[in-house]
Amino acid sequence: MAKIINLNADMGEGFGAYDIGDDAGLLKIIRSASIACGFHAGDPVTMQRNVVRAVAEGVSIGAHPGFNDLWGFGRRRIDMNPRELEYMIAYQIGALRAMASYANARVTHLKPHGALNNMAAENIELALAIGRAIKTVDRDIIYVALAGSEMEKAARELGLPLAREGFCDRLYDDDGNLTSRKIAGAVLHDANEIRDRVVRMVVDEEIISRTGKRLPVRLDTLCLHGDEPSAVIAARAVRQGLEDAGVKIVTLPEMPLG
Repeated sequence: MAKIINLNADMGEGFGAYDIGDDAGLLKIIRSASIACGFHAGDPVTMQRNVVRAVAEGVSIGAHPGFNDLWGFGRRRIDMNPRELEYMIAYQIGALRAMASYANARVTHLKPHGALNNMAAENIELALAIGRAIKTVDRDIIYVALAGSEMEKAARELGLPLAREGFCDRLYDDDGNLTSRKIAGAVLHDANEIRDRVVRMVVDEEIISRTGKRLPVRLDTLCLHGDEPSAVIAARAVRQGLEDAGVKIVTLPEMPLG
């Protein structure tokens, strides 16, 4: 039986007069868009523009909430009360749902951004807070979680639809978490290297950590970071590599999630 995977990208991460990344180019390659909701990046106009483009390209729409940290692009760790974090996530889902209404579309997944994603991958209380927000607003929203993380555990505990995520353009540590961006080489840019790593993730179901350790993994979705200048080139290489390997690429709502 042919393998199936989703390819997603973080996008809509400009603000006001400032654009970051080639969202229009990515939407022609990926199948699900994780759109910034105004806290770490994004604004109502950017969100509305991207949901309309996504629908036109047949791409499913997801919320990409982060910490309230425009200055640090949501990549600085902030110690938050889990209950307050829950409300902050619900608020951001609501913002994107409103903009999705302009395209008669639904928000079908949620993927935390940056430092929030990294912290929730390690901290079950934060992971559960995100899950409670999803469950309260729309329990059918798919919780996109780093495979093997506390977020995956939270999604299962709360009975939420779960998509286990891998990262195309990031190195991993031996424990399965992402290598800190403070470490040189943590973000990959070479399209051929990214393609080969991704095909291995999906076909062989393993990730090679930065020390060479083999990490068995089952993935439902793969992420590319839309703010990287190499994002479109890498996305094109990844999609071609997966299709050449016989892998079918679909939207997240089309994935047979366990």
